[in-house]
Amino acid sequence: MNHDDLGGGLTGNALYEMVIARGQSDWTAAHAAAKAISSRPITAHRTHANLYRGAPAVAYVLHVAGHRAYTRSLAELDAETVAIVADRLDAAHRRMAGGRPPRLREYDLISGLTGLGAYLLHRGHHNVLDRVLRYLVRLITEPLTVDGHQVPGWWAATDPRDAIGTGRFAHGHANFGIAHGVTGPLALLALARRVGHTVDGQDDALAEGIAHLTSWAQPCDNGSIGWPEFLPLDAYRKGPEPGAAPGRPSWCYGAPGIARALQLASLALHDDAARRLAEHTAFQAVTDSRQTCQITDSSVCHGWAGLLLAADRIASDAALPDLAHALPALLPRARHRTTESAGLLTGDAGVLLTVHTLTATHPDDSRWESCLLLN
Repeated sequence: MNHDDLGGGLTGNALYEMVIARGQSDWTAAHAAAKAISSRPITAHRTHANLYRGAPAVAYVLHVAGHRAYTRSLAELDAETVAIVADRLDAAHRRMAGGRPPRLREYDLISGLTGLGAYLLHRGHHNVLDRVLRYLVRLITEPLTVDGHQVPGWWAATDPRDAIGTGRFAHGHANFGIAHGVTGPLALLALARRVGHTVDGQDDALAEGIAHLTSWAQPCDNGSIGWPEFLPLDAYRKGPEPGAAPGRPSWCYGAPGIARALQLASLALHDDAARRLAEHTAFQAVTDSRQTCQITDSSVCHGWAGLLLAADRIASDAALPDLAHALPALLPRARHRTTESAGLLTGDAGVLLTVHTLTATHPDDSRWESCLLLN
């Protein structure tokens, strides 16, 4: 278990303790959690550190805490994070100049610049955030050529595990999920615009993302609508194929995360048709038994907690109340323990934090779910 891992380690547990402490004003457990993290070195490696690992992850948690006891540590980690972002951006622009497709870890939410951008947005580092947003605009709007075929600029050079592709993924793949794919950058661009933070070309990138997601929203064999999780080059070139089996409605790769990104983008550009598609798809994700039967645990990443948190955030902005009315009956399914004890994405900390957030008497103002690009 990594102490500085937000997704599956002690840093995820610390995030839960910080949010609880903010509401209860008892910081005993939160300070103990922070001590458990800081007792060992926190990585600031330019390649390995990201929103979910190392200095940026710990900085994110301390920022959510908002406690004066962490002011000095946060400033140090913050400076390391800004340096990591600058180094990552330089590498990304060198790759772009060479006309090569990226690896997922260059741009995605979990390991890449989208996640680091989410941190910068949460912290209010507007100058550095500008550079990230401009990079994401290029990523979405500037196509690439792979094996003689035009593909989007976010086309991954690797397979879905971000390993060098072989077989059907020899030419890379298109990734649709919010954790690792194009909907992460789309959500960040939309959330930044929502708070008035814009760069040149941002609306063009949002429009491009909306067009892509609406064109790939394919009817499933039971009448619901969904998106592919990822596609190799031959399948991408064929285009949408209606009649597929409905997928698992997970935050990481499924309809809830994708629909939230589409809803945020459509709200930013006042695209009512795309907004209706996003909200209808989210409603189906929580009411269609062929989708919900594929949820086998309560985790945030691919379980009930992630589904319900994403659906709740979509419902808060939805034009119709149907989705909000469907959620209370499903909340008990997120109360079960996971098989992992630590972490936000795969552990009990994420489940407990989600249930706390969805059942709190007073709204939580920490915006902790910024690391999931839901708000």
